[in-house]
Amino acid sequence: MAKVTGKALDIKLLGRVLQYVRPFRLLFIVSAVLTILLSVVSLAQPFLMQLAVDRYIIRADYPGLIKICLLMSGLLILQSLVQYYQTFSTNLLGQSVIRNLRIDVFNHITSLRLKYFDRTPIGMLITRTVSDLETIADIFSEGLISIIGDLLLVIGVLVVMLIQDWKLTLVTLIPMPLLFLATYIFKEAIKSAFQEVRTQVARLNTFLQEHITGISIIQYFAREAQEMKKFKAVNKLHRDAHIRSNWYYSIFFPVVEIISAMSLGLLVWYGSKRILSDHELAALSASSGGVTPGLIVSFIAFINMMFRPIRQLADKFNTLQMGMVGADRIFTVLDTDETTANNGTLKPVAIQGDIRFEHVWFAYNDENWVLKNISFHVKPGETLALVGATGAGKSSTINILNRFYEIGKGTVLLDDVDIRHYELGFLRSQIATVIQDVFLFSDTIANNISLNNPDISREQIIAAAKEVGAHEFIMRLPGGYDYVVQERGATLSAGQAQLVSFIRALVYNPKILVLDEATSSVDTETEHLIQTAIEKLMQGRTSIVIAHRLSTIQHADRIIVLDHGEIKEMGSHQELLRLDGYYKRLYDLQFNSAGIGER
Repeated sequence: MAKVTGKALDIKLLGRVLQYVRPFRLLFIVSAVLTILLSVVSLAQPFLMQLAVDRYIIRADYPGLIKICLLMSGLLILQSLVQYYQTFSTNLLGQSVIRNLRIDVFNHITSLRLKYFDRTPIGMLITRTVSDLETIADIFSEGLISIIGDLLLVIGVLVVMLIQDWKLTLVTLIPMPLLFLATYIFKEAIKSAFQEVRTQVARLNTFLQEHITGISIIQYFAREAQEMKKFKAVNKLHRDAHIRSNWYYSIFFPVVEIISAMSLGLLVWYGSKRILSDHELAALSASSGGVTPGLIVSFIAFINMMFRPIRQLADKFNTLQMGMVGADRIFTVLDTDETTANNGTLKPVAIQGDIRFEHVWFAYNDENWVLKNISFHVKPGETLALVGATGAGKSSTINILNRFYEIGKGTVLLDDVDIRHYELGFLRSQIATVIQDVFLFSDTIANNISLNNPDISREQIIAAAKEVGAHEFIMRLPGGYDYVVQERGATLSAGQAQLVSFIRALVYNPKILVLDEATSSVDTETEHLIQTAIEKLMQGRTSIVIAHRLSTIQHADRIIVLDHGEIKEMGSHQELLRLDGYYKRLYDLQFNSAGIGER
């Protein structure tokens, strides 16, 4: 989607944002009515001030003055109440809109395929989901409705002033072109500054997210000082962007005050001149219109009422524009067509787990093929092992099976049915994947196992933990299954985290099991424990195992050796050793060089 640059696009974007107001139509109407009422109530105050001066103060009518003061106090209380409910309702409307919009954004992001995240910084997505969405809330609390209210107030003030004394009004409006010019210049300048601020906020969030996530690497290689220099540079750009926007405010507001003072000066000069003229004195004595001290006082109040919203109008308009910029960025994410097509409808009661790859070609980018003409068949209950050097295409194979990525050519079949014909959620629910880099959420052990699935009971979790052999270590943790794991499982060892991931796989009772380097980061004792659990987990399930340690796959029904995306060898452990090829060289490299291993 293009950036917000034209009026037509602004209106289109605004209309799209307003679609999220539909569930809150009543709240929107209430906010609009309160805004109009606030403008009307505000116009009554100068009238009462004029009345107080001309009828009661000049004539020394103290009882009447007390009455008018009480009336003004009541009106002020009413104005305060209207202001309170107007502010509350507009902010409630804004937060209600972004709550629903944030849900849509989060749902969309979680539905995007992995290819999108390969090239999109996570910090940028966090900025879109958090801070950019807050600017949309400002459209309602400080933008659209507030601008309408300010415009109504300015128009109302001008109409009332012209009706009361058009000559005096025109004199006080002489500096107004200067105000419009200053406002336009400020609006354009601050819009550019705000856009730069949002850009620098996204850069700062991205930098922090990446470096806090990778803090261990920074500390391992003693890169704190160098990374601090980078952070200072990013932070300086962020600071400079804010200072630039504040600098425009520091110029604009004093300029408006000067122009406002010019209008007040012209009002006092021209109004006093007319009051002191013989004609106006006669009109005053006859109480038949003309310029009176009360009128001057009311005009002073009207000028303040007119300049205050005009001064804020440019700021609010830019708040609206920044909301539009935020909306443009949010809808760019929502319009990203990087989701996996879910056109399948098949959801059989059970699957057999028969997997077949037929002449599959796959590339992450264009035709830089990662997998080339891959064909193999895994029968229900069999175990297939994939081996090969880093980058050979092993992980790509299992990512295709889960439909995290779409193939370029060929067919992937499950129970002789193209996997695209299965409903996506159903397909993935039949495949449990255990990866090397285990991810645990900041939650309890039990919730990390069940992933907050209400259909999985505590008894099932404990039974699965016992079967894996992890029950004892979990019970030694403070709180047992209610022990809260810190972010990414930082408070557990690699082996313990891996065991939790195995329990997670077991408790979901999948028909297909995928193990991606599942034992490569654990110690020997834990590996033995996991190997025992794997044997139980594989019983009755179709399994695909990726492993660098060839000792873990010697009992696989079939082993495929991949090299640069091509199948070089296929067969059992003994068959591949007899071929004296790729697999034999890998085996000798791991075992014979250390003087261990058996054939």
